[in-house]
Amino acid sequence: MIKQKKAYIYAISAVILWSTAASAFKITLRYIKPISMLFYSSLTALIALSIILLIQRKSFIDYSKKEILNSAILGLLNPFAYYIILFKAYSLLPAQLAQPLNFIWPLMIVLFSIPILKQKITYQSILSIFTSFVGVVIISTKGRIFDLRFDSPLGIFLALFSSIIWALFFIFNIKDKRDEISKLFLSFVFGVIFTAIIYLPNFHIPHWKGLLGSVYIGLFEMGITFIIWIRALKLSRTTAEVNNLIYLTPFISLLFISFVVGEKILFSTIIGLILIISGIILQQKFKRS
Repeated sequence: MIKQKKAYIYAISAVILWSTAASAFKITLRYIKPISMLFYSSLTALIALSIILLIQRKSFIDYSKKEILNSAILGLLNPFAYYIILFKAYSLLPAQLAQPLNFIWPLMIVLFSIPILKQKITYQSILSIFTSFVGVVIISTKGRIFDLRFDSPLGIFLALFSSIIWALFFIFNIKDKRDEISKLFLSFVFGVIFTAIIYLPNFHIPHWKGLLGSVYIGLFEMGITFIIWIRALKLSRTTAEVNNLIYLTPFISLLFISFVVGEKILFSTIIGLILIISGIILQQKFKRS
């Protein structure tokens, strides 16, 4: 029982930290460009993961060529491609739109599991995906579903596309059976390298507020929070008992977006988000059945 209480404490802490991410993205992007933000945040996460590995006395370099190649692919997906696309989406959209549209990644995992993991899709899965898709349309059109008018089609596309990148990363990461923290560390090594190739030729010293925000994102969106979440999963009796808490993230995030960023939360955002989460929960329920 004590272990389970600790699991809930770790899980809730991770959920709250992740819930601040959308607000941190939006505020930081006022002072810094997406590629600069990615460089400093991913570098911060890499340093944090390095310290954690040192404390845990885990190896930095004991990898085979195949494992290094796998990590290069994972690093290309996350942090490099995922966050540069996501940050650009946030630069084009209100946070209350970008955040829930990005959150459809669990359904993208279902779709990609069909060709990659050879899983079958059921009528129930199709129903759950359709439910979430309706939510996406409501959020994207701000409730004007019959007009199908979008304020920023590119921003909406990028927010949805980022969920595809994350789903691919999630599936390939699951197939790699190495220690989670070691995998994440090496992914960020390559992610920082890929980002530096683009960023350093146009290097400039960023505004200190942009730099501070990037450090916060690197610590509490990319790095430490994943370690806290992994700890919660290890302590919990079953992963389902803490996994379900992740669905609180977008709703708590809306509170931060309202009070910290200052966005007026639209009714269509709330309805659309409820439909997206309902579709995801339905999918999980059908999967367990």
